[in-house]
Amino acid sequence: MADPELQVVTGASGFTGKYITARLLAQGKKVKTITGHPHRQHPFGDRLSVAPFNFDDPSALIRSLEGATTLYNTYWVRFPYGDVTFEKAVENSRTLIRAAEEAGIRRIVHISIANADEGSPFPYYKAKAVVERLIAGSRLSYAVIRPTVLFGTEGILINNIAWLLKKFPLFAVPGSGDYRLQPVYVDDVAELAVNAASEGSNLVMDAGGPETFTYDELVRLIAAKIGSRARIVHLNPAVALQASRLVGKMVDDALLTRDELDGLMAGLLVAKGPPAGKTRLSQWLAENAATLGTAYASEIERHYR
Repeated sequence: MADPELQVVTGASGFTGKYITARLLAQGKKVKTITGHPHRQHPFGDRLSVAPFNFDDPSALIRSLEGATTLYNTYWVRFPYGDVTFEKAVENSRTLIRAAEEAGIRRIVHISIANADEGSPFPYYKAKAVVERLIAGSRLSYAVIRPTVLFGTEGILINNIAWLLKKFPLFAVPGSGDYRLQPVYVDDVAELAVNAASEGSNLVMDAGGPETFTYDELVRLIAAKIGSRARIVHLNPAVALQASRLVGKMVDDALLTRDELDGLMAGLLVAKGPPAGKTRLSQWLAENAATLGTAYASEIERHYR
């Protein structure tokens, strides 16, 4: 029989998954994680049990989910790397959903992305929408949380903007910089996810923060909070992207992809609905300015090595 106290979180040592796990453990729940990095250190000690993803062994994946009532799914890839593609991520997600059905999971809480759309010209947003459709067509009760762009201590975008502003005398803003984004605090999203698990009906919820900035405003706000004297310049988007690729080679990472830049400039990092997050980025920056951007946050190091 399923244990109502046992919850499964994919990627509990990752960004969103860590905050969801912390909230569940604080509620006294038993938590298991399934992860692509089963031997990676995490802050939860023996309170967290760990199993590998086993996408290539569905029977083992089913066994790792058995006994739980809820699956919190944060699994995804930010960009293709090596043999990991968006198409592969969709197939892995399909395998996970089927395993959850077979294991008797009652509800899945899935972390998607704002403006996911199967008609999108951007592969990231299109593939995210495909996974949403797979979940909606499954036998599982579901909640889909659609955050805009996450910020938090372990976040990548805000941290790396600060790192660039500290490291280099110039910071390149692609184009006019008047496209908007609506950052949402990662723990606010975790709270929404945990609360959504107890809802009785299926739901899809946008999750944006309480403040919206143009990209130019955001960069200047971060610069002011950390005391950067870097000169902020506006470049042709193609030139700015090339500059980001050069920096990416320096740090052995993909600093910014073409799809990410196009999605940003298309305004896809703004939610359609009212703000669901409550933490203001401007306040969080003021509280974390001393440590923000002190080291580069590598996507490849975090997820592929």
